[in-house]
Amino acid sequence: MAFDGITVSNIVYELNNTLADGRISKIAQPEKDELQLTIKAVGRTVYRLMISANASLPLIYITDENKPSPLNAPGFCMLLRKHLSGAKIIGVTQFGMERVINFELEHLDELGDLCRKYLIVELMGKHSNIIFCEKEDDKLRIIDSIKRISSFVSSVREVLPGRDYFIPNTMEKYNPLAFDDEIMSHITEKPVSLQKAIYTTLTGFSPIAAHEICERAGLNGDVAAGSLDNGGKLNLYSAIDSFVSDIKNNLYTPCIVYDGDKPIEFGVFNMTCYSGMHTRTFDTVSEMLICYYSEKNNHTRIKQKSSDLRRIVSTALERNRKKLDLQLRQFKDTEKRDKYKVYGELLTTYGYSAAKGDKELVCNNYYTGEDIEIPLNTELSPIDNAKKYFDRYSKLKRTYDALKIQIEETKSEIDHLESISNSLDIATMLDDLNIIKEEMTASGYIRKNTGNRKKQQKTPASKPLHYVSSDGFDIYVGKNNYQNDELTFGNQSQGDWWFHSKGIAGSHVVLKSAGRKVSDRAFEEAASLAAYYSKGRESGRVEIDYTELKNVKKPKGSKPGFVVYYTNYSMVAPTAISDLKEIID
Repeated sequence: MAFDGITVSNIVYELNNTLADGRISKIAQPEKDELQLTIKAVGRTVYRLMISANASLPLIYITDENKPSPLNAPGFCMLLRKHLSGAKIIGVTQFGMERVINFELEHLDELGDLCRKYLIVELMGKHSNIIFCEKEDDKLRIIDSIKRISSFVSSVREVLPGRDYFIPNTMEKYNPLAFDDEIMSHITEKPVSLQKAIYTTLTGFSPIAAHEICERAGLNGDVAAGSLDNGGKLNLYSAIDSFVSDIKNNLYTPCIVYDGDKPIEFGVFNMTCYSGMHTRTFDTVSEMLICYYSEKNNHTRIKQKSSDLRRIVSTALERNRKKLDLQLRQFKDTEKRDKYKVYGELLTTYGYSAAKGDKELVCNNYYTGEDIEIPLNTELSPIDNAKKYFDRYSKLKRTYDALKIQIEETKSEIDHLESISNSLDIATMLDDLNIIKEEMTASGYIRKNTGNRKKQQKTPASKPLHYVSSDGFDIYVGKNNYQNDELTFGNQSQGDWWFHSKGIAGSHVVLKSAGRKVSDRAFEEAASLAAYYSKGRESGRVEIDYTELKNVKKPKGSKPGFVVYYTNYSMVAPTAISDLKEIID
């Protein structure tokens, strides 16, 4: 993620547009390192500003959420209430391009005199803090902070009441808003890669911002910064200057880049370096941050919640694959059964010609017309040898018939488990996991909880994924086997089409025609969805079977998600779905 100085500059721009001249009506401290300010802006609009100095996730954004606060407010919260209740927000500024935001606040003191205070928010990883200051002799003096930092903790700067406030040295970085030829020379003279030279020279620039600049300049960010020729330097200067100009003019584009449905990066500029992936833009940086972290947290939570189910599926798959290998080896041994049957028949016919004590009988095989040697047990008569071969044939025949059924059952079990594994891979909500767990319980992979006799809550039905093709056709993707069955057989219409990955587990994809002739583009996009939501998504391209929905049948008594079809077309589809618009039903 790129919570850098550029993102902070967009936040400052948004806060100035929404909160300037507003008054702080409530101050709360929901967590030990978190503040929530309720602000009545001009026009009586109420905003909630969330500020977090959490070491692992420092954030600031405008939200509608009202987090519950402890009954007894912490000391820092009480101090802010004493000084800032009813305070007016004069302005919000950023120190250079640092990840530091300064709220200038105007309020009345105990004597009714107008005075100013400063609430400084530092969003710098483990060094994040919220510091309350006042100005004295043109210097900012610390009144208190949400985290007190003594000299035992930091030898660089103490953050304690009465100390002067200052920002530590930024390791000889330069303010990009003052970008010129001199700063450009510092970038190109560094003995590191071009991308690293950019973000280690310009304050507030993250590696992703540096990568984007290289992309816009048409340069490889991994090459040495000092290896640029004059043309490369000219392109780099132009790209940085244009990038900085957008920041100066507040031309931001808050967006999130997705790999399928997983958010992988956010920024406040167009990220052309991710041109092959789906990008979602937002009106404000606060909306972007809320969406990114909620979706990121949701994916993390889903992954954690599904770990037990994945372990059960993985164990069952390993067990069934070992069983299948053993069954296939046993099945191969049964290939000799017909040979023993022929031996028995030929001994019954020609056994009279065998002398006592013969170890073999050479006779004509009337099935092939060629002579054949039949091994004999010298202690048995030819008839008893024939009976022995017939018994061996009968045993292998029984084994063959049983194994043929068992192998099909084991393969079906493996296919079912693979489909469950794929459902776990694409689950996006806890409801999806509940449905998968219900299926696994019904299939016997999870033991039913019989100890609790209370009426169990019915698992809520989740909806399939819904996309719209480039030319307006609705495409639905099943997220689990129950949903696959419902999608395929629940609401069929004339002219609908069905898609599925060939030979590997995947979602059922249904393309709704709505009475229109389906375009080639819609077919290709539906096939891409079937490729992406399959076990072959990492391969880049997947072979897809597709047919009219009416041709898909479900055998009686088959497992959830299992279907058969005998008439179909095939195509090879890419697993990229960036051009498709997802609809949240």
